[in-house]
Amino acid sequence: MEKDILIINSADNVAIALKPLRKGSRLNCGNHGITVLDDIQTGHKIALRNINKGESIIKYAFPIGQATSDIRAGSHVHIHNMRTGLAGLLDYVYKKADIPPLPKKHATFMGYKRKNGKVGIRNEIWIINTVGCVNRVAERLAMEANKLFHSRTDGIYTFVHPYGCSQLGDDLENTRKILAGLVNHPNAAGVLVLGLGCENNNIPSFRKYLMSSDTLYDRERIRYLSLQETEDDIETGLSLIGELVEYASGFIRRPCPVSSLIVGLKCGGSDAFSGITANPLVGAVSDIIIQHGGSAILTEVPEMFGAETILMNRCVNENIFAKMVNLVNNFKKYFMSHNQPVYENPSPGNKDGGITTLEEKSLGCVYKGGTGPVVDVLDYGEQVITNGLNILNGPGNDIVSVTNLAASGAQLILFTTGRGTPLGAPVPTVKISSNTALYKKKPHWIDFNAGAMLDGKTINDLAEELFELVLKIASGEIATRNEENGYREIAIFKDGVIL
Repeated sequence: MEKDILIINSADNVAIALKPLRKGSRLNCGNHGITVLDDIQTGHKIALRNINKGESIIKYAFPIGQATSDIRAGSHVHIHNMRTGLAGLLDYVYKKADIPPLPKKHATFMGYKRKNGKVGIRNEIWIINTVGCVNRVAERLAMEANKLFHSRTDGIYTFVHPYGCSQLGDDLENTRKILAGLVNHPNAAGVLVLGLGCENNNIPSFRKYLMSSDTLYDRERIRYLSLQETEDDIETGLSLIGELVEYASGFIRRPCPVSSLIVGLKCGGSDAFSGITANPLVGAVSDIIIQHGGSAILTEVPEMFGAETILMNRCVNENIFAKMVNLVNNFKKYFMSHNQPVYENPSPGNKDGGITTLEEKSLGCVYKGGTGPVVDVLDYGEQVITNGLNILNGPGNDIVSVTNLAASGAQLILFTTGRGTPLGAPVPTVKISSNTALYKKKPHWIDFNAGAMLDGKTINDLAEELFELVLKIASGEIATRNEENGYREIAIFKDGVIL
């Protein structure tokens, strides 16, 4: 690392500005110097040598795009002179990576052991709606129940959504799958399933879906209320919640192995430092959790485009590799079926932060998955059954992604950000800033500063610190910022018609 720029890999032909670079200034690049030819913002790319039109732009030792014009050494490299090199559907060849096994570790945390064998890190009551028509009733029930029972649980929460009626086919299936995943989540000691009565996803059909989709279905922790069948919504609802609170009070924290921990991996509001600090740090913590026998879930399939072969070659066998290939190509087909380019991903905020192409974003994104083997590829909302690194089908949208991760079993989420976001999932959402400036600006949003890596701290030291924070959060010793702020929400993937 130089004072003004960061050269990630010796094979790169661009570097990252660590502070604003002024036109005409001189930079020391190891054994040679270059003159800065443009004003360049922090986080943006500068050419380390002359790059010809059509030549690949190299970062992380991988191509992240192609030059659209001749680029002189010292020039700003961004949307004005480079473009994506991504194409549509591809044929892939399995080249299994040689991944040395990590030494096993055996740490514990204080969690709630549920009767079905799962482990929760919170002892909450959740109100899950079968349909959006009952959203306001659910919110009122949660508010009134928290007044009555606040000292006896970790909180009573509802997660409103607009679906559950006027849906057909895959959309109705997706709604049921996500809601079922939340109903069965171990962070909820008890769940009130709240319906209206005339919806597609009515309680009798949803109850059958729950029982058929979860072999560990525990009827003791679930109550059902259909509002069209009761005279007093609030009185009846509070009575049922009271029963669930009584049930939840029978659980106390006990030592649990980290092997029972499932951590969701997410990035949002990324900048150019996300792939340099926060995402590699989360990858290192993911490796530590997997060393302990735990699991991590990586999603955001469109943000794997351009870096997918890294994950494909880490698949444990050809069957998982084939599932990974189908996952990527099917998501590309989804884009193409809507006449959208597969590479249209970096947001305006990403670009303002220095990310130019989807390949660049993806190469930084997949760092969150660490270095371990990919043990399974899951469908949208599918439950984790194999310990280790799981790849989960789903889009990059932040709210849809965190909901997907929670519904698939993640008890907490490690969420990296370079520009900041207050978003919270139904589960503790640990916000990790890629830069120190954001950590100082938004202390009420951010839980951990990965930007310290640019200030001289090592990734190994920070990984141990973040892992210890994860254990404290899992043990209930520390609340995340989203929990303190009351920021919890869900969104469900939709692709079809509304009746």
